[in-house]
Amino acid sequence: MPLLDTPVRLGVQIEPQQVPYAAIRDAVRRLEDMGVDILFNWDHFFPLSRDPDGMHFEAWTMLGAWAEQTERVEFGTLVNCNSYRNADLQADMARTLDHISGGRFLFGTGSGWFERDYDEYGYEFGTPGSRLRDLERGLARIEARWAKLNPAPTRRIPVMIGGKGEQKTLRLVARHADIWHSFVRPDEIAHKVEIIDRWGAEEGRDTSGIVVSNELKRREVADADALYAAGTRLFTLGFEGPDWDYDLVRSWLRWRDGKNGA
Repeated sequence: MPLLDTPVRLGVQIEPQQVPYAAIRDAVRRLEDMGVDILFNWDHFFPLSRDPDGMHFEAWTMLGAWAEQTERVEFGTLVNCNSYRNADLQADMARTLDHISGGRFLFGTGSGWFERDYDEYGYEFGTPGSRLRDLERGLARIEARWAKLNPAPTRRIPVMIGGKGEQKTLRLVARHADIWHSFVRPDEIAHKVEIIDRWGAEEGRDTSGIVVSNELKRREVADADALYAAGTRLFTLGFEGPDWDYDLVRSWLRWRDGKNGA
């Protein structure tokens, strides 16, 4: 389980869909000024909700703009799709964002799932198993490339891995991750963390410091309290434009500050 003194952090995932980029830029500015801890986008090529052919923007080029625009907030994708880019290239892109931002980039990654992205952009969709095997190989290459790059990253770039599969995904979490992200219920967390710790013992890695992450969208305060009691310390709120609900963000910031004794 995470350390008891791990502070609660609030992330906001700005949905890069159905709005012009100027609206996203303004949301980034306002959310950083409000005190959000982390800003995320997502790594897809088409909208995930509402008009399937509506406006949409690519993740990594957007992150370069965020790195220059912001000064304090951490940022990344929730999560990068390993299938869409060569693993060594991902490592170089991540290292570059790390330097542009002065060490504020988080490398969130996963095996991919949105078939339309694959089909329309010419990637082989494969199977869940084949995509997880690709992710396993990719993470090893990414870490090896980080060790070779000149200049090196400014810090050990934090790795976030999403998913809950006990035989493959959680083993990758135990081997590589600093943050484990999932949608699991509060009563499932202890069991999943136990599995991560077991894999950590096999991998020879202390997993006690891995931060547990979960989602706030469509959840009430009682749900968040239960996730907190179960060990979650990073909470991410989906943020949908064009009618951005900043009052909702403010309410979750107050909740975060209350948990942190502020």
